[in-house]
Amino acid sequence: MKPEDYSERTVDVDGWQVRLICYQLDGQYRCTADNVSPGANLARVTAETKEAAESQALAIATEKLGRTKRHAV
Repeated sequence: MKPEDYSERTVDVDGWQVRLICYQLDGQYRCTADNVSPGANLARVTAETKEAAESQALAIATEKLGRTKRHAV
């Protein structure tokens, strides 16, 4: 099996940089969202369409990052 329709982009979610990596494998789209700076995985999603996978991964990442406290430096 070889991934197809690979895409990678960085979006801003509540002041955090989030990288979305999406690709098609075995007829399903898989999307991973991670926090760019430390590279911590926030979400892994499998869906029928690329748009659905991206939106689900972004929703999970937004919810998790919304619970993260920021401390003044």
